[in-house]
Amino acid sequence: MTDKKHNNPLMPEGNLDRRDLLTGAAGMAAALFGGQAVAGAHRSAPVELSDEDKIAKPVGEGAQILVTGANRGLGFEFTKQYAARGAKVIATARSPERADALNALAKDNPNIVVEQLDVTDHAAIEALAAKYEGTPVDLLLNNAGIGGGIENQFFGKMNYDTFDKVMDVNVKGPMKMCEEFRKHVQNSTLKKMVTVSSSQGSIGSVRSPLLYWYRASKSAVNMCMVNLAYQMQRKKVIVGLVTPGATATDFIPEPFRKQIEGIQTPEQATEDMMRNIDRFSLANTGTFFDYTGEIVPW
Repeated sequence: MTDKKHNNPLMPEGNLDRRDLLTGAAGMAAALFGGQAVAGAHRSAPVELSDEDKIAKPVGEGAQILVTGANRGLGFEFTKQYAARGAKVIATARSPERADALNALAKDNPNIVVEQLDVTDHAAIEALAAKYEGTPVDLLLNNAGIGGGIENQFFGKMNYDTFDKVMDVNVKGPMKMCEEFRKHVQNSTLKKMVTVSSSQGSIGSVRSPLLYWYRASKSAVNMCMVNLAYQMQRKKVIVGLVTPGATATDFIPEPFRKQIEGIQTPEQATEDMMRNIDRFSLANTGTFFDYTGEIVPW
């Protein structure tokens, strides 16, 4: 078998082992993004932060927010509570024609605009970004997510098609949103990109086998967002992760809700996450806060 050759000067010739891959990736990052990446290094050169950069600025009156999955649960509460703060909210839903509560909320509040968006439809994300070209987005809030169903994640009976769907919504969707709306966020005042993750994505917290697909998706989106935090820090864009903890939404079937000690209402969980979103600055970009304000372990 003949080794494949290539002409990329940033990558070594021949088959790539792990060290070659890291070396090539570091060199390519330096060439493409102007960073000071060193072959084999895992951390970019530190960014010099001004005192202003270290100030955590709350998301309040007049801020422009984009929320995905706003038709129910936490997304609906984010929309409702941020609008009550006086923020302007672009509330997206996969099927706005069936989002009765969201439409009623928007009807009574001129600061809320409802837009159709399926985060697995990348062309639709591009179209929405083009529609709002020139509109600064202070907070891009990646809230849309799916659990995949407990029945699809039993070892021995794994539904691999469901795995693809969960990854499409929970990982690819937030990344595509950040990619297409990066200029909108960069041109805003607050410059925040926040993704609703889950403590189930914390590898260091795993104590029992559960929800393979969902946990894997949240671990993946956590890694993507930490990468993005390093990518965007030089652009003065803040990237963060929050989790609501156990919350009484349709993610947890109703019969099981009463069995979970300390389970919160969507209203309470959203208040906690909003408090943590206010805490983000460039000094703690890439941090994953749980609902108590503690940092979630990896």
